[in-house]
Amino acid sequence: MAFVPRRILVTGASGFVGQHLLRQLRRDFPGAMLVAAERGTDCPGADQVLPMDLERPEAMDALVRNAAPDAILHLAAQAAVGEAFANPGRTWRLNLLGTLALADAALAHAPAAPFLFASSAEVYGLTFRDREAPLDEDAPMRPANPYAASKAACDIALGEMALRGLRVLRLRPSNHAGAGQGEGFVVSAFARQVALIEAGRQEPVMRVGALDRWRDFLDVSDVCAAYSLVLRESDRLEAGAVFNIASGEAQRIGDVLQALLDRSGASVTVREDAARLRPTDVPRTVGNARRLRDTLGWAPRIGWDATLDAVLADWRQRVAAGA
Repeated sequence: MAFVPRRILVTGASGFVGQHLLRQLRRDFPGAMLVAAERGTDCPGADQVLPMDLERPEAMDALVRNAAPDAILHLAAQAAVGEAFANPGRTWRLNLLGTLALADAALAHAPAAPFLFASSAEVYGLTFRDREAPLDEDAPMRPANPYAASKAACDIALGEMALRGLRVLRLRPSNHAGAGQGEGFVVSAFARQVALIEAGRQEPVMRVGALDRWRDFLDVSDVCAAYSLVLRESDRLEAGAVFNIASGEAQRIGDVLQALLDRSGASVTVREDAARLRPTDVPRTVGNARRLRDTLGWAPRIGWDATLDAVLADWRQRVAAGA
């Protein structure tokens, strides 16, 4: 029988993925109260907002007690790789210490609640470089940037906590894009510049990082559908289970840029910007999501062209509104 939660605590609910996830949860669990844990007080789509600051791990105990959840989806994190390189210490504090404090509080005050942790395919890092085949969940974690390292550390620590009763399920999504994403991520960064150039607010020069890279991309809605499906089926999943969320295909970054430019009538010059290059990088990343497909029947449904259309339309709207 499917699990039907009554109170779902979502951390990072007002973020890019969180906003899409709240809509997905509302559709899939219409009777549930959606409780957002946020630094601010406003979160459209949530029924209740409780204060949370990942830099104050001592406050997690009160958060979980007040939320009284029977399900927890932990999305909140410092997720921008560029920011992680610029400030690795803060990234570790937020992502590792904040997550462990939340998990400790869940174990103490909501031990029966499934705890879904949004990890990242970035944890595989250099293993992508050494293996041609798409990586499954048994591939070694060899993170190549501070963000990925912090996520890998959480992943390992939460796996150990499963042995002590935490009902954690670890989800490792590949890169995902969609409307509402910030400019610190490659597809959104490209679309933002295209929209600014079209509006005459940026010179017709695109500043980009490495274009000869290949990445496994998903639409954010497909990722959120996977999260919701795992939650619904959590009663029959083993604590500590790991699932990749991936398309199994790679898109060349330069082709993604060209596809966005083809959607625009602007004449643009493309220039490489050294500031946008990563100190360490992996040429190609592709994930294998067979376990999720075989166990729960998940598969991506939204085509890549539709995702690019949505991202560019969103940035055109934001630019027109003065963003």
